[in-house]
Amino acid sequence: MVSIDRVSKRFGDFQALREVSVDVAQGEVLCLIGASGSGKTTLLRCINQLVGIDSGAIWVDRQLAGYRISGHRLHRLPERDIARQRLSTGMVFQRFNLFPHMTALENVMEGPVQILRRPRAEVAAEAATLLDRVGLAAKRDAFPAQLSGGQQQRVAIARALAMQPKVMLFDEPTSALDPEMVGEVLAVMRTLARSGMTMIIVTHELAFAREVADRVLFMDAGAIVEQGPAVEVLNTPREARTRAFLAAVL
Repeated sequence: MVSIDRVSKRFGDFQALREVSVDVAQGEVLCLIGASGSGKTTLLRCINQLVGIDSGAIWVDRQLAGYRISGHRLHRLPERDIARQRLSTGMVFQRFNLFPHMTALENVMEGPVQILRRPRAEVAAEAATLLDRVGLAAKRDAFPAQLSGGQQQRVAIARALAMQPKVMLFDEPTSALDPEMVGEVLAVMRTLARSGMTMIIVTHELAFAREVADRVLFMDAGAIVEQGPAVEVLNTPREARTRAFLAAVL
């Protein structure tokens, strides 16, 4: 579903990604772990085309993301074409970024109505179903200010799902939440994982990664240091750098 081939990205003098290559199968759950600044979020943003790459290539559902190839060179697509491709990936950020003047239901409906130009009544029914799926059917008419952080993040997940993406990207979705609210968001993500959704998750919740991930990938200094089945990487890491990181956070 996602194929990343020797992707590099630099911000000024900072090398954020160093020839990263990884494939993610349809229905696979991949968790990215590593210290702050290791390149995890940059990699997600490159997949979602919020950040352009300097070299390499990314395919999502067999479609080259953000570029066309001509004469062995990559040429950036027009923004309209990139926006159309971006619909294949749903992204949930650390911050919820809900529209404060819209209800939970209206937030979920906004993308399909305004971007996909779908009938409002049809979208409303689907949005209500999605809110029920994330456990918020009773909060459909609540505004973001009336919701807890965990509830707002669940609305954000429903909003991403409303666009019917092929891949869901999560950038530390629980990092901005109070500890007692983390569990409700992780429960929704567990359900998504069991449903067969392809998911790439940047997380510091290692117990969650051990439970739901098919594979864990550890990054350091913009490169992949180690990857493999979740239990193997988290319980018996091969690389010294992985062991040092896990010893510091567990």
